[in-house]
Amino acid sequence: MSALDTTPYWDTTSSMTRWPALDRNLAVDVVIIGAGLTGLTTAYLLKRSGSTVAVLDRQRAGGVDTGVTTAHVTCVNDLSLLEMARTFGREQARAVWDAGMAAIEQIDSIVSGEGIACEWQRVPGYRHVPRGGEAKEATRLEEEATLARELGFDATFMAAVPFIDAPGFEIANQAKFHPRKYLAALAGLIDGGGCHIFDHTEAGEVTDDPLRVEANGHTITCGKLVIATHTPLVGKAGLLGALALQTKLYLYTSYVVGGRLPEGSVPEALFWDTENPYHYLRVDRHRGFDYVIFGGKDHKTGQTGDPAACFATLEGTARSLMPALDVTHRWSGQVVETNDGLPFIGETAPHQFAATGYSGNGMTFGTLSGMMARDYVLGRGNPWQSLFDVGRTKLRGGTWDYLKENVDYPFYLLRDWIAGPEGTSLRGVKRGEGRILELDGQTVAAYRNDRGKVTLLSPTCTHMGCRVHWNSTDGDWECPCHGSRFNPTGEVLAGPAESPLAPIKQQD
Repeated sequence: MSALDTTPYWDTTSSMTRWPALDRNLAVDVVIIGAGLTGLTTAYLLKRSGSTVAVLDRQRAGGVDTGVTTAHVTCVNDLSLLEMARTFGREQARAVWDAGMAAIEQIDSIVSGEGIACEWQRVPGYRHVPRGGEAKEATRLEEEATLARELGFDATFMAAVPFIDAPGFEIANQAKFHPRKYLAALAGLIDGGGCHIFDHTEAGEVTDDPLRVEANGHTITCGKLVIATHTPLVGKAGLLGALALQTKLYLYTSYVVGGRLPEGSVPEALFWDTENPYHYLRVDRHRGFDYVIFGGKDHKTGQTGDPAACFATLEGTARSLMPALDVTHRWSGQVVETNDGLPFIGETAPHQFAATGYSGNGMTFGTLSGMMARDYVLGRGNPWQSLFDVGRTKLRGGTWDYLKENVDYPFYLLRDWIAGPEGTSLRGVKRGEGRILELDGQTVAAYRNDRGKVTLLSPTCTHMGCRVHWNSTDGDWECPCHGSRFNPTGEVLAGPAESPLAPIKQQD
């Protein structure tokens, strides 16, 4: 391993089985698009309930968004319990944390019942004031801990949280695990017995009567469709329905550094501070050392010109807390925020279920979505169905915040076209770099790989026509309007875009 590995820590400490691409027509009870935590949990629970499933992933199972998680398994939401109670009511706030606890118990049941070796461990979680933070933040956290206890949760306010030595509260019975090891085991339990997992199989057109999904030139016929793709595909929802949901989703990039500390330096727990954007920390014991994962510096995807500066700032913050930290990994991932702070989980069209908007709670909300998708397919009621309903209309912060988040589309659409290209010659594009150029009167997204080969693409995002930017740290094209991401040669990495960037033929 190099001195600083830019791949997620999970990738360097475990691996996923490679599954075949779809190469034939099939008929199953349920097609699941997306093989991350949500998709594989859904598939596992449905198979255990007697249904047949086909799980499709445009890349590889367990990759992309779940592959870059920091795997905090917690009922503590990005939206504070106090704010949830003010916005939705005390009982609804209790239901949200109950949902997180139910997801933790579901993972625990799967891990213990199947004997999965994935470093699953129950640990406390701490929400705390940053070192040197304001006294009013401590008061607010004390009120939150009091409310949590009143609602039946094991929460304790502390004048000094362990290690941080600042006020906060402890919430008991949270958890952490190695997500790649967990998903690898789930996938192995899903495949077979009429159930399938397909890598490198991008879902195409979805049609009705009967319900069918086209992929790799083949057709899968099914009774239900579950979309588990971080940002939902259109599927059967229609363009207007998909756009209406998209305006309530805000995609953010979050940065992570990981490294070693002397053994016992930090309590083995989960931590979140109250800064905006907040920092988060998890600690894992290993033989002879501790491994810590520290994240933060969130911003809207595609809306920073210097990701390297974000990493540098984050690393500086981590070292101020942990001076002995030996950083070995750094990576970034994407989180989907919503207009009211809660996820959207439920039916988006007849016979179609989708889940999105997990904010910083992908492990719990992804698991919960699998539980809710199973109940949907089997025709069961679910206690969280109304709370997370995709069609709910309540706006946290009123109309102004909703409009403010969505101003990005016209702003970046106009700004980037007015700003013009970054150059007029391919000679300025270094190996491993992408740039927006004007060549022979045409604006292109140009990328040169490590061998010197140049790929020219349309710079226009296939979602709603904004111009993509090159992310020099992650090595991908990103849309600043709605957060779509494309690999250097144009294939979709993450939606809402569903089509690749159009190739442009290089002039002789």
